[in-house]
Amino acid sequence: MTSPSSSLPERSGADADASAQSSSDSVPARRILVRDQPAQAAAKRSGWFSALLRRLHFYAGIFIGPFIFTAAVTGALYALSPQLEKLIYADELYANSTGPALPLADQVAAAEAFTGGTETLKAVLPAPEPGATTRVLYDDPTLGENESRAIFIDPATAEVQGDLTSFSSEGALPLRKWIDQLHINLNLGAPGEFYSELAASCLGVVVVVGLILWFMRAKTTKKLSTMLRPSNKRKGLRRTFSWHASVGVWAAIGMLFLSATGITWSQLAGANVDKVREALGWGSPSLSRELDSSAAESGDSGGGHEGHGASGDSAAAPAAKPAPEDFDMILGMAQKVNVNTSIVEINPPTDANTAWRVRELQRSVPSEVDSVAIDPNTMEIVDRLDFEDYSIPAKLTHWGIFFHMGMLFGLANQIGLFVLAVGIAAMVVWGYVMWWQRRPKHDPSRRFGVAPARGAIARAPWWGIASVVVVGAAVAWFLPLVGLSLVVFLAVDVLLGLRARRKTRAAAADSESERVRA
Repeated sequence: MTSPSSSLPERSGADADASAQSSSDSVPARRILVRDQPAQAAAKRSGWFSALLRRLHFYAGIFIGPFIFTAAVTGALYALSPQLEKLIYADELYANSTGPALPLADQVAAAEAFTGGTETLKAVLPAPEPGATTRVLYDDPTLGENESRAIFIDPATAEVQGDLTSFSSEGALPLRKWIDQLHINLNLGAPGEFYSELAASCLGVVVVVGLILWFMRAKTTKKLSTMLRPSNKRKGLRRTFSWHASVGVWAAIGMLFLSATGITWSQLAGANVDKVREALGWGSPSLSRELDSSAAESGDSGGGHEGHGASGDSAAAPAAKPAPEDFDMILGMAQKVNVNTSIVEINPPTDANTAWRVRELQRSVPSEVDSVAIDPNTMEIVDRLDFEDYSIPAKLTHWGIFFHMGMLFGLANQIGLFVLAVGIAAMVVWGYVMWWQRRPKHDPSRRFGVAPARGAIARAPWWGIASVVVVGAAVAWFLPLVGLSLVVFLAVDVLLGLRARRKTRAAAADSESERVRA
């Protein structure tokens, strides 16, 4: 009797000698075949997980790729925006003269004279360094939310050097704000924010799946270096895959970081992040500017931006207009408490129940973001907030957000983000190139490659199916747009499966008809 390894090829090859074997020879061979079937079935089932991941990575890349590409390109542009801002708005940002700075009183008085004193003074940002200008911000009813009118003052001469719109607490000027909104919502407003949320949410999923596939492939390769370094020696699909995989694994940590910090700004997933942070006590503390009601009522002026009411049902009285010299006095007091950097913002009161606030705005390392609230009536400290008192999660959140914005490490941070964004955009392009390179060469009608084979779930064991359902449900709950995407992927997959099955049946029917005619 022949061995199984030799008998199986002989029978499959329909050899004349094998067909003449005795029954005593054929029975063991059939037994061997039967005995191998469970092993073959187990081997077939063992590949269900990688097959599922390949199909998920493929569909996510095809359908979500354009959103990730757009977010990457606009993100790369945003990484350059601080330097572009300094170049384009140099006349406003840099003083025309040199010399010691005049008191803030003189600079604020110059801004008041320029505006006519009819607008509400919102904040003063003293020149952070020699050669820079001071900003005096005003509430302008013609501007939108989180927008201010910024008057730029030469601190040495108190001359007005510019009048622009300033946006958000970061003081972005019009160009950087336009680029920022392009990255966040394509300048389409709130509805456009779903594009960036979809990109940020799905980016993390695509990266995790890609990493698992990379490690699976790395386990079977003899030279790990070929997976870590792109190869130009290869051609076609293999070369493109080499670049896609190697760049992806090196950029994985950065992409996961951008995904995790990006969803904090999103509408749906961001709300879930806030709930988790609140439940775990990871929120950032806030400075209280609220004054005691009796103290506020006895003073001549008071203020705040929170809009807290006085005791009872009456609304807080409006604050008296701050005198220009008050800014020097308040800054001097804050510097005796916890303000020790030149990058600060001074906010006067806006109603009788809130205090002055002085806060540091040094986002770069070492972070200086302490703040203090001062009672305008008694000149006593109402509250103080020191960054060293933040919890570790709150500090990590702070650093993560400002690293994402390119502020934590200055120019080096911005260059790193630019390179990472270009890498992400390139990987999306390589993914589409691979899709095109995998097209069937024998069928000119197909312009793109086919998707990885379906049926992974059907081959999965019960615990595998349960795990997929549980993990998918958890991800869909926390990242709603990922859940919606999974539903779309599944629907498309089912429709494509039905279409393929219909074509197969039609082809079989045509073949049977031709056979009958023959």
